[in-house]
Amino acid sequence: MADKIYNIGVEATMAVIGGKWKPIILCNLRHSALRPSDLRRKIPRISQKMLTQQLRELEEANIVYRKSYNQVPPKVEYSLSDYGETLGELLDNLCAWGEMHVNTLKAKGEHVILLNETL
Repeated sequence: MADKIYNIGVEATMAVIGGKWKPIILCNLRHSALRPSDLRRKIPRISQKMLTQQLRELEEANIVYRKSYNQVPPKVEYSLSDYGETLGELLDNLCAWGEMHVNTLKAKGEHVILLNETL
């Protein structure tokens, strides 16, 4: 197996949680476990295929935990693992920065909508 080489710590972080969808998925799992259908409702622009792929990668990296219930119909929930919980402050800061950025754009006169605004 080849060595993983990172020039700066953020590269290692982005290797695990980078991309368009992973931070959004993680922010949605920040406060409770969710079923894939719940995540799809909260992230309407993500395809089922992409959601499944991203969740599998996050599970493989031990960032999310997949709980499968032995019932009919089958039920699966995803939550942040203990290791994933260590991203909590980072995720909070990303969300807060995004909200601040939206307000900055609005102050410049740009038409921006933040659906789940907490500020």
